[in-house]
Amino acid sequence: MCGIAGIVDFENDLLKESRALSAMLDTISHRGPDSAGTFMTHQAALGHRRLIVVDPAGGSQPMTRSIGQGTYTIVYNGELYNTPELRQELVEKGHTFFSHSDTEALLLSYIEWGPSCVEKLNGIFAFAVWDEKKQRVFLARDRMGVKPLFIARTRHALLFASEIKAILAHPDITPVLKENGLLELFALAPARTAGKTLFSGIEELKPGECMIYSPLGTYIHRYWQYISVEHTDSLKQTTEKLAWLIADATKRQLVSDVPVCTFLSGGVDSSTLSAIAAKQAAEKGCILRTFSVDFADNDKYFTRSVFQPSSDSDYIDIMRRHIGSDHIMHVVSTEDLVSSLKDAMIARDLPGMADVDSSLLLFCQEIKGYATVALSGECADEIFGGYPWFYRDDLLTLDMFPWANSLELRRNVMSKDLSWLGIEDYAKSRYLDTIEETPLLGDENQKERRRRQMFYLNIKWFMANLLERKDRMSMASGLEVRVPFCDHRIAEYAWNIPWDIKNIGGMEKGILRLAVKDLLPECIFSRKKSPYPKTHNPEYTRLVSIALKETLVDKDAPIHALIDRHFVEDMLDSLSIVTPWFGQLMTGPQLFAFLLQLNMWLAEYKVRITV
Repeated sequence: MCGIAGIVDFENDLLKESRALSAMLDTISHRGPDSAGTFMTHQAALGHRRLIVVDPAGGSQPMTRSIGQGTYTIVYNGELYNTPELRQELVEKGHTFFSHSDTEALLLSYIEWGPSCVEKLNGIFAFAVWDEKKQRVFLARDRMGVKPLFIARTRHALLFASEIKAILAHPDITPVLKENGLLELFALAPARTAGKTLFSGIEELKPGECMIYSPLGTYIHRYWQYISVEHTDSLKQTTEKLAWLIADATKRQLVSDVPVCTFLSGGVDSSTLSAIAAKQAAEKGCILRTFSVDFADNDKYFTRSVFQPSSDSDYIDIMRRHIGSDHIMHVVSTEDLVSSLKDAMIARDLPGMADVDSSLLLFCQEIKGYATVALSGECADEIFGGYPWFYRDDLLTLDMFPWANSLELRRNVMSKDLSWLGIEDYAKSRYLDTIEETPLLGDENQKERRRRQMFYLNIKWFMANLLERKDRMSMASGLEVRVPFCDHRIAEYAWNIPWDIKNIGGMEKGILRLAVKDLLPECIFSRKKSPYPKTHNPEYTRLVSIALKETLVDKDAPIHALIDRHFVEDMLDSLSIVTPWFGQLMTGPQLFAFLLQLNMWLAEYKVRITV
């Protein structure tokens, strides 16, 4: 994994102005601490920060190849998992390889097939190829949106980068929050509309999109989308196919020239990946290292809820012994959790999921001391139906995002000076846009149609937010995290599995459990889903409450322009926030921490509010 940045300008000579690219690259050095490189022509400036995972000697970037009359240069962030197949096909077509890096396979794929190369890729990626002869740049992002790619335009140039902070480092870009950003913030955050950010003028290439930018203009193409077809496989065939797909995706993503480990929470998803990885390691005479995270004194203060029915610790121990892994439990202190809120915000470039982000950042920093690559179980819940809103009728039939049904709370937190903002209409329009875009089979009954819409909502919104969180917190630590359940082959197949099979046995993700049953102890197989853990320590509530009160007392705190101080003070006094701001866990102290991050963001990025 790496970080990329670039400038394409058809009116000015970029060779005379290299400082802008250097400034952009410097902001994302954490994504590639091992090396850096740049490529400059009169019209294109491409930069790369490298985290070495495969082929240390042969994978340096930017990488340039000249074939025939054409010269092509690539900068790439990601990992291809079908490199061997691509190499074989390209060699058969007459291409020569000088390394075993996936970067070279990707560049030659573009040279051979042009923009349609993206259809051949299995992996997570964001990349740019400069075509010197055609004077154009080709940008692409992976199907599921695991890897980020932000874009912005100045009067004459196109800018692109792996993170927003790199775009902001360009001298022609200023951080401005306008009406649309405010609507995103108060109606949807920490989620955001695909392709949008809070910053005016800074956008993101959407998952499954590619783009050509040339003197002729800009062309954006959506090269991948879910397609609804009738599922004709029997239960036995479905189970066997899923088992094979999951094993194949996981094994492909274990390929690395540096140490690989797994996240292990004791749930079905991470336990499945860890079991497969442990078996692969054992075949090589190695022992898999696994990691989990918990919080100081959670053994004292954990309380069960409908959203978090069990603590992870007992299940982690059972699974650790079952696969024989070398396990490390990282316990996050309450003080570190609070003090890392700002670092987590900077990693995202936006206010995020508060301590859910900061704890992951601390966790990834711990893992980085032992490994460079980790596998994580993200996306199984969205693809197979693990959340309560898939099977609870009151949430399934809710005509709104079920994880952000907090518009009254959001309206109350917002400053009365912004009461004219139509956050309710904005949230509803984003919701309806997604509903209308959902690919339907056509002959579903009302219940089946609603479930398909719910899956689409989750993939496009909830999953996108979690993938953003995972990328930023891990890459801020120089750690590459791979997500096997995001293999597009798994996603495409699961999309059309009907609910009575997905929910086989009346259990959330029933078909997934059935497919991986032989890998897991019975108690893991039957464990109810429990989300990423959060702290239940009252000391955390006390510390974030004090910090937020101090912020509110500061008359110069920029957050005063956005919030109703009196309402927030009443929240702090009563500590009775029941409605989650977002998701299942962002209640009370997590909302206070989110508001702290919002103030930090406004101050750190010197955001100018113009409405």
